[in-house]
Amino acid sequence: MATPDVYKPAGTPDPFSSKMVNSPRINPSSKETQESLKRSFAKYLAADHGSPAVGKLFNPSKHLQYEEPTHIHTMEDIGFAASKGVSPVAVSEPFRLFSEEAVNIMREEIFDPEVQEKYSYTSDISPRQLRGYAPKHGKFIFEAWKHPETLALVSKIAGVELVPVMDYEIGHINLSVPGSKRDANMDDEAIVGWHRDSYPFVCVLMMSDTTNMIGGETALRTGTGEIRKVRGPSKGCAVVLQGRYIDHQALRAFGGQERVTMVTSFRPRSPRIRDDTVLKTVRPISNLSDLYGQAVEYQLENAESRIRQMLKNVRDSMKAGATDVQAIKSFLDFEIKTLSHLDKEIVDESLVKKGCLAEVCVEANDPKRHKTGE
Repeated sequence: MATPDVYKPAGTPDPFSSKMVNSPRINPSSKETQESLKRSFAKYLAADHGSPAVGKLFNPSKHLQYEEPTHIHTMEDIGFAASKGVSPVAVSEPFRLFSEEAVNIMREEIFDPEVQEKYSYTSDISPRQLRGYAPKHGKFIFEAWKHPETLALVSKIAGVELVPVMDYEIGHINLSVPGSKRDANMDDEAIVGWHRDSYPFVCVLMMSDTTNMIGGETALRTGTGEIRKVRGPSKGCAVVLQGRYIDHQALRAFGGQERVTMVTSFRPRSPRIRDDTVLKTVRPISNLSDLYGQAVEYQLENAESRIRQMLKNVRDSMKAGATDVQAIKSFLDFEIKTLSHLDKEIVDESLVKKGCLAEVCVEANDPKRHKTGE
């Protein structure tokens, strides 16, 4: 089997400098908080957030404003083995990615009434999310994340060549509307509870003005079980996180500010790199026909690529009179495990509890997993 196509790590980062914080509760998004936020959405979403983004096209020379992140933290920096994920990179510091104009156009697309009505989801760990609206109702967003220049920048930071995992996962939106003044006795409270992502990497883009925002950071659980905060990005800035392998949560923002973040999920471009994708964090908040169809499509395309390469290798070895049995066995073992894993992720719709992600939070708070770094 060929070795993975991986970029070299982006230098040796400085030690992780984020401040330690107390470990939040297992279910940080309380029922009262969730219900209060849901009631606020009706008023907030009824406000005028700009004119429709009809006919506006993504132009990288105009809409990309990339600035290098100050640090890129490795998996080893936060207590994990470098080989735990698909890249030695764990998380970046916030970096500028898109221009103010680009983000404003994206906001126009996501605040379109049809998007809010047809593509809105809620769950027991997040009160409001938008999914699956691109490219039909988010052409600019779709083009921005699919553009080769954008992909090159995200891949450079991640340390491995990436592509959006599938169209359905482009531009996932987490919404937190203006909150009340922070209570001095209130613990850090999450707007999205503890979890690991379904896919290897995410790029989290801030779409709100954070000038007067208090909170809004991302909390990470290290391989030793400690909790660290990563500074939240400002509007137009982003963070790249290998979220499939690190427990994390988005903390609430206080000070009367909205918190709108866009999360686009990525996977390695190479079909030869292992795919640990799971769908348990997205099944309850997805159109399963679209989710399953696109997940199976890209997995079969990857399998097809591997099979074609292996077929060529077998034919070449037959011509040389030296069939490599061990290589064939390794290939078959990999394909069987990969397809068996995919089969387990395609759960019958009747067994999926819509909006129910509490089990994900419970799993993320398993003390045994914290001690072992699993």
